[in-house]
Amino acid sequence: MATFGLLTAALLTLLVVSAGSGQLRIPPAEVIGSIALHWNEAVRGAGLPWLSLPGAVAPAHPQGDATLWSIRFPRLLLAALVGAGLAVAGTVMQGVFGNPLAEPAVVGVSSGAAIGACLVIVFGFSFLGGWTAVVFAFVAGVLTTLFVYLGARSGGRTEVVTIVLTGVAVNALGGAVIALLIFLGDTQQREQIVFWQMGSLNGSRWQDVAIAAPLILLGSVACVLLARPLDLLALGERQARHLGVDVERLRIAAIILVALLTAVGVATCGIIAFVGLVVPHALRMLLGPGHRVLLPASLLGGATLLTAADLAARTAVPYAELPIGMITALVGGPFFFALLRRARRRSGGWA
Repeated sequence: MATFGLLTAALLTLLVVSAGSGQLRIPPAEVIGSIALHWNEAVRGAGLPWLSLPGAVAPAHPQGDATLWSIRFPRLLLAALVGAGLAVAGTVMQGVFGNPLAEPAVVGVSSGAAIGACLVIVFGFSFLGGWTAVVFAFVAGVLTTLFVYLGARSGGRTEVVTIVLTGVAVNALGGAVIALLIFLGDTQQREQIVFWQMGSLNGSRWQDVAIAAPLILLGSVACVLLARPLDLLALGERQARHLGVDVERLRIAAIILVALLTAVGVATCGIIAFVGLVVPHALRMLLGPGHRVLLPASLLGGATLLTAADLAARTAVPYAELPIGMITALVGGPFFFALLRRARRRSGGWA
C-alpha cells in the first residue's frame, strides 16, 4: 500500500507542478485554486453547492486560467492516460510472454500505427477532418497486430517465439514502408513524420482526452481482470491448463487489449518508447510478480513517468520543446541495457 500511496502522491504533485510550469509560470496554489473554482461552478450549476471546495481563486495572470484549461490540463491528462495505457500493456505483454524484456511494440502495433499516420501525412487524406490521422493510426495499429497474431497461428495454436519472430519481421517491414513514405513526401511532410515518430503531446486537445480516456480506462480494467489467469500462466502453460486456464483464449484477449491500449497512445501522441518496458519491470522488482498488484501499480507508474517526461520535454530547453519519445528513450535505453546485463549475469553469460 505504501507504494500505491507514493505513486499517487507523486502523480498528483507532478500534475500540479507541471500545470504551472512553462513560459507562463503559475504557482501551485493558483493551479489548485483554479481547479477548485471550476469545480465549484460545476457543482453549483448542478444544484449541489454543498460539494463546493474552499480556496477557489483564479490565477493572478489574466491569461493564466485560459492557459491551464485550454492548453496544459488536456495535455497533462493525455500524458497520464497514455503513460498508464502503455505501462499496463507492457505488464500484460511480459506476463503473456513470460519475459521481462517484452513490450507492446513486439506485436507490431507501433509500426502499424506509424504507417497509418504517415499515409495521412504524405497523401493528404482529410475525409475525417482533424481525426483522420488518429483514426488511420488506430485502425492500422490494430490490423497490424491481428496480422501478426494470425500469421503466427498454426494448428489452432500460437507459440510465443513465433509471435515474437513474426512481430520482428512486421516491424522491419513497417520501417521500410515508413522510409518509403518519407522518401515520397516533401520537406514539410518529412519533418512532420520525423517529429511524429519521436512522439509529442504538443497540441493536445480535450477532444483527444475524450477519445483516449474511455478506451484506455476500459482497456486497463479489462487487463486487471486478467490478473489471475496471468498469475497461473506464470507457472507454465501445462500447469495453467490443468488449473482451468484457456491459454489460447487468454493470449488472444491479451494481444487485443495490448493492441487497443498501444494504438490509442500512438494515434494521439506518436511513438513513445520504453514506457511499457521500464515501468512494469521496475515495479515487478519492488512488488513481486503478482499481477493483481502489479497491473494497478503499473497504471499509476506509467502515468507518473510520462507526466514527468512531458514536464522535462517542455522545460529542459528554454523556449523550445523536446520530443517526449526522446526523453523516454534516454531513460529507457540505459535501463534496458542494465536489464540485459542483469539477465546475462543471472544466466552466467558473463562474470
